[in-house]
Amino acid sequence: MLMRFEERAHQYEYKLNDTDDQIIEYILNNKQEAVKLSIQALASALFTVPNTITRLSKKLGYDGYSQLKNNLKEELQNNIDQEGPYKNVMKTMELIDADKLSQVVRWLREANHVLLFGVGDTAPFCEMMAKNLKVTEKAADFELHRHETVHEIERMNADDVLFVISLSGETPLVLEMTTLAKKRRIKIISLTHFSHNSLERMADLQLYCYAPREEYNGYNITDRTPLMIVLRALSETYWSSSKK
Repeated sequence: MLMRFEERAHQYEYKLNDTDDQIIEYILNNKQEAVKLSIQALASALFTVPNTITRLSKKLGYDGYSQLKNNLKEELQNNIDQEGPYKNVMKTMELIDADKLSQVVRWLREANHVLLFGVGDTAPFCEMMAKNLKVTEKAADFELHRHETVHEIERMNADDVLFVISLSGETPLVLEMTTLAKKRRIKIISLTHFSHNSLERMADLQLYCYAPREEYNGYNITDRTPLMIVLRALSETYWSSSKK
């Protein structure tokens, strides 16, 4: 597994409660000590019970506390997050959360209308996803231009969904459209690179891929394969639910 402990805490944040947050904060601030503690000792230090630690471990995608602790040891020994040609794909596969996909699919199915929006190199992915929804006769569209998007958003309401894609999560035009949608209480789904960013904070549901920005001779050569992987996983989940 390539994901670090703090990355898992970010990915599964929507599943966590206040007690979970306190445990995570303790581990992040005391990694060297935490890897030496038994589950009973950690629970005692946090004034909780071992079952709470076990439940948190599983929420974060580990088999249990032992795997959490072993992965933490690997992080400290710098044996995790290794570079390689398939790193982006492998980390994206870890980011695909079946529970989150199901939640997104439910919103898409229940929406009267789905509008997809992205600019630049992400626009073709919006078009592709709109077509993937349309094959089930879902009312879905994508827009390329600001004024057309504004017009569409002004016709939408709380029964509709705006699906926005921006790898950086900081694209000004995407943030502008998201702000307009929030004012109309439209449900917002975002897909970004796995990071803390403005778009994910504004969205109601967040999807992630692992595609950090890369440049070569001034050109943006960011890997878009992870974006395709997430959208394909979402599409197949959606199609499967439509057959039931």
